[in-house]
Amino acid sequence: MRVHVLGREEMPAVVSVLCESFFDYPVMRWVLGPEDGYEARLETLVTFFVTARVLRDEFLLGVPASGGLTAAALVSHPGRGRSPPELSVIRERTWAELGAEARLRYESFGAAVAEFNVESEHMHLNMIGVRSSAQGQGLGRSVLEAVHDLSASDTESTGVTLSTEVESNVSLYEHFGYEVVGSATIDSAFTTWVMYRSDRER
Repeated sequence: MRVHVLGREEMPAVVSVLCESFFDYPVMRWVLGPEDGYEARLETLVTFFVTARVLRDEFLLGVPASGGLTAAALVSHPGRGRSPPELSVIRERTWAELGAEARLRYESFGAAVAEFNVESEHMHLNMIGVRSSAQGQGLGRSVLEAVHDLSASDTESTGVTLSTEVESNVSLYEHFGYEVVGSATIDSAFTTWVMYRSDRER
């Protein structure tokens, strides 16, 4: 159950795990909208998120197994460093494929979450997922603890932020030391909770 820092060659496996885990996630359904081809559109968006982490030299985490990757997470450094020009090209190509309305919804979600930014230097858990076939084995906990360890080992980071759009996840993350720093209802469609865990919780 060891969590590994993954490289570029593992990108397709990370995309696969996260697409499965986030298939019915409220914000994904809302951003991508009612257009046909949801599964392909989800893969396009998640591929962009994964690519961004790689091009910004941030983190892909995962738990490999004999049958392939069973859990994965994306971790970023908000406000640290700059995006390479290549990423801007990929971003525009992604939104050209997904459409202007999807981009507007995504940006409005981002603006709502940004109101609760944590001022101190920190890491952000962008996505975390476990394959359905591997649920109940403690993989989510292991990956989450690996994220906490990344932050604790970074001399500039004070903790980890995340957002969740599933209410039952709030108490789950509170169990791991997170606190809600703000919440917002997005377009009457769903609520997002922004949470922060200080490294002092260790």
